[in-house]
Amino acid sequence: MAQVRETLFVTLALTAGLALLGCGGSGSQLPQLSDPPAAETVATLAGPLCEFAACKCREGAGDPPQTAPAGFKRYEVRLGPSDNELWATVDKMVLYKSKERAEECFYIDVKPGRHPVQLRASRETGFGARLKISELAPENRGWYDSFDFSCGAPGMCDRETLASWKAEVTSFEDNIHDPCGATKIRNVVWQTGRLPDNLPPGDLQLDFILDVYKFEPTFGPGAAECARKE
Repeated sequence: MAQVRETLFVTLALTAGLALLGCGGSGSQLPQLSDPPAAETVATLAGPLCEFAACKCREGAGDPPQTAPAGFKRYEVRLGPSDNELWATVDKMVLYKSKERAEECFYIDVKPGRHPVQLRASRETGFGARLKISELAPENRGWYDSFDFSCGAPGMCDRETLASWKAEVTSFEDNIHDPCGATKIRNVVWQTGRLPDNLPPGDLQLDFILDVYKFEPTFGPGAAECARKE
């Protein structure tokens, strides 16, 4: 069945978390809605929870400690839960979650700087999508919530949920995640493909920049010293 493309656009940036800068209209340039990547993970994975092209999700205090090599920062990329395929690309790395597994976690090391990230979901009958990215705190003190997007996961993503996520983002003056970390999220844009007769979207492409800062954060995740001022 042919799809009718509907484009939603929002541009966001962070100071110490994720804050709204402005919105674009029909004159804004969007990344082209691309075909999903191949159904495989192609990436250099890092840490004691990873082996070959797969990682176990961290579970808490019982997990082995993690640390990134000098000159790198470690991130967890979590896809799902959902019952459809999901892809996340970071630079040229492709992280893939199959429909057979509800959730997948990946651990990657990146250098300070700006890294393009894309979330891709595609299924004609509708999809659920969740992407959560966390930054490892120094001295293995936990993980900062750097980015969290969810639409119909579990369940089906729809326009109302996308609009609700946008409203949640814009309701915070400074950020929506832990301001103690050293990561900013810039230039968030998304596009959806919509089936006729107002059925759920059949495609989602979410693009943004993961801006990794070189400095080591002073405080651990959720510390009161860097909490948002009321």
